[in-house]
Amino acid sequence: MEIRILGQLEAWESGTSVLPTAGKPRQILALLALNRGQVVTAAALAEELWNGNPPRSASTTLQTYILQLRRKLDSARGLTLKRTGKDVLVTRHIGYQLQMSDVEVDAWEYERLVAAGRRAVDEHDDARAAQLLSKALNLWRGAALVDVPTGPLLELEVMRLEHLRLCAAELRIEAELRLGRHQTLLGDLAVLCAQHPLNENLQIDYMLALYRSGRQWQALTVYRQLRHTLDLELGVEPCPRAQQMMRAITASDPALDQVLHPALGRLVG
Repeated sequence: MEIRILGQLEAWESGTSVLPTAGKPRQILALLALNRGQVVTAAALAEELWNGNPPRSASTTLQTYILQLRRKLDSARGLTLKRTGKDVLVTRHIGYQLQMSDVEVDAWEYERLVAAGRRAVDEHDDARAAQLLSKALNLWRGAALVDVPTGPLLELEVMRLEHLRLCAAELRIEAELRLGRHQTLLGDLAVLCAQHPLNENLQIDYMLALYRSGRQWQALTVYRQLRHTLDLELGVEPCPRAQQMMRAITASDPALDQVLHPALGRLVG
């Protein structure tokens, strides 16, 4: 079984879509997939579906949704296979579980690749880090679970995945900068900075990439816009690292052609 979380929800079994059309069964499938191999309690599923205010019929209704999901699996697998929907979507004493051996989830593959990318950064292997992190980010097809109604549990999962997505993007960009690929980053950085105008790490990276690409005035424009946005939104000045970058760009400091330290986020010799 293959389930895609990073974008519109998709679920396939034996080449056939097993995605339910109704909202609540889709919520159940998404939550089970994100907790693949672990038991999700009936109480947790009820909280997700009814926001902590389940109806009296919640238990029966939940069982009906589980039955619908299993029927979808059975219809896709066909009568000739020995395994059934019950073998994939398993009933446990207090809840339900998607068996790990039967389910491939893009969100899990994404997190595995990001973790490997982080290890490559720690090992100073920027080429491998950039490759792994790019592969991870390419799994995204839009906002996570964009077409699924989300209750309190799925909302937290979506927030976590989106945060991890941004962290992975920052790691990839810094690895690419250390490899001297600043010009190829300009498009991605322009989009990310527009989406996250208060993210000073991204703005600093954008300033550096612009400067190294021979666009000193644009790099300084990014700083001025950052300063204006921070003052307007938060009433604060840019962080010392951003101010240091601005001064270095203004002075055409030769250190700008050296690496940007991935942990400290500042210029080092």
